[in-house]
Amino acid sequence: MLFSWPQRAMAELQTAVFAGGCFWCLEHDLEDLPGVRDAVSGYSGGQLERPTYRQVSSETTGHQEAVQVRFDPDQISYAELLRSYWRNVDPLDGGGQFCDRGDSYRPVIFTADVDQAEAAEASAQAAARELGQPRSALKVELRQAARFWPAEGYHQNYASTNSIKYNFYRFSCGRDKRLDQVWGENARTGNDWSKKD
Repeated sequence: MLFSWPQRAMAELQTAVFAGGCFWCLEHDLEDLPGVRDAVSGYSGGQLERPTYRQVSSETTGHQEAVQVRFDPDQISYAELLRSYWRNVDPLDGGGQFCDRGDSYRPVIFTADVDQAEAAEASAQAAARELGQPRSALKVELRQAARFWPAEGYHQNYASTNSIKYNFYRFSCGRDKRLDQVWGENARTGNDWSKKD
């Protein structure tokens, strides 16, 4: 008779929702992190049901371009995911992100429960310390999760399906240049916070 070790139960996937300017970019920045199962571009934060890109970009729906991330907490914690989020946005800009201006491009962390809300606030304080800024200088809004609406199919995986257009857009928008100015060597990473309490 063969002996088999009991299989470890797989952790249930968890969900996080972030807004940080262009959802093509944020989706691309988060989707390949170890432990992330998928990232979906969409809309959240407003009242309009089933919003379209045209409606959201009209700045009349209250929605932000957002990304829904499903992740395995045994491989990446929510706190680690938050670090990667912060290092991929300009937290000092509440009027949009990079070349994209307006309410639909504002940075927001949508929290699903008390644990996520507490982790998000702790990450905001850590980000402020790393940047040498008061917590009040950070313009990323922390708010209770609203319904997430997936964007139209042509927006999904845009960085891989339209790589030339995507790379041109990202460069011309100045996203990486500004991230380097804000975060230095930690830009676009999930490295540990460089300054502790």
